[in-house]
Amino acid sequence: MSADFRHEFERSPAGTWAAPGRINLIGEHTDYNDGFVLPIALPHQVTVTAARRDDGTLRLVSRQADGRAELRVDDLAPGRVDSWAAYPAGVVWALRQQGHSVGGLDLVIDGDVPPGAGLSSSAALECATAMAAADLYDVDLAGRRLAELARYAENEFVGVPCGVMDQAASVLCTAGHALLLDTRTMATTQVPFDPAAEGLTLLVIDTRAPHRLVDGAYAARRRSCECAASVLGVAALRDVDVDGLDAALAALPSAELRARTRHVVTENARVVRFVALLRAGTLAEAGPVLTASHTSLRDDYEVTCPELDTAVDAALSAGALGARMTGGGFGGCVIALLPSERVAGCVTEVRQAFERSGFAAPATFTATPSDGARRVA
Repeated sequence: MSADFRHEFERSPAGTWAAPGRINLIGEHTDYNDGFVLPIALPHQVTVTAARRDDGTLRLVSRQADGRAELRVDDLAPGRVDSWAAYPAGVVWALRQQGHSVGGLDLVIDGDVPPGAGLSSSAALECATAMAAADLYDVDLAGRRLAELARYAENEFVGVPCGVMDQAASVLCTAGHALLLDTRTMATTQVPFDPAAEGLTLLVIDTRAPHRLVDGAYAARRRSCECAASVLGVAALRDVDVDGLDAALAALPSAELRARTRHVVTENARVVRFVALLRAGTLAEAGPVLTASHTSLRDDYEVTCPELDTAVDAALSAGALGARMTGGGFGGCVIALLPSERVAGCVTEVRQAFERSGFAAPATFTATPSDGARRVA
């Protein structure tokens, strides 16, 4: 990392900061509805090797995008930076918007979070950049406040109307635990998560179907949820519980609003159920909860795609206890919970199903809950 930085900028860096990607176990499209989510941080991470500059210039190099960008921090504004550079530039802009005297930086970006897979590579980049900039410019920024600033950058500078889960997971997760996050209050609980102790494995299937959120589909679903909440007279769909769901659905004027609301309300209940099973040491019983989540995302929220549905069906056929898409949808990854001895067979079954369907070969790996953002050098 230091050698790359010296090669690019002909000087030594001040340090290296890392932030992980994440897998959301359950709680999809609930975060912008003030609901509950349950992510884990992955071992995969984005690193930012950085040093200050005194001339107000932001120089960015990405090893993954094979790209460079040079920007003036005084010129940063929403809509003026595109592609990957918008994420680190947006963080610097957000810090300055919030009154922090952050100036120029040299950054070399590297990492192994697969972009476009729904594993929050963008949030990892934002959080690593925010931590680096805060340290180098003596800004008191950590934990929840760092996550919220990174989310602000993605919402307001990049233009993605995401909730706070991705950034919170990248910052707040700890090894060996899932993070139960109440996105309304930002209260967190570290819930022990050790599938291996029960003879289980969490398999991640990267469908290689690109996951893109800047298009209108994600924003349209958020607008539907806000509309439904307004009709129901609540601050957010979080305020509708399962017991009151039928009455809420009857009050909504369209099938689309009813379907979106049904998903959010039942998904929040599934998070609570999944956590209860984890705490009881009965993770194997949580498989059907995962599959029910996928069914809801497919039928009520309509954010799956043929590759995601094929991966879920193949995993279940191969003996998975449960499987679901994870992330924003429209591509990306599937998680499958299965007995460890069935992992190899499941991988084979999924690959064969993709080949029969004419899809590109998927990638697979097992997920281990890891630590959140930190300085590494």
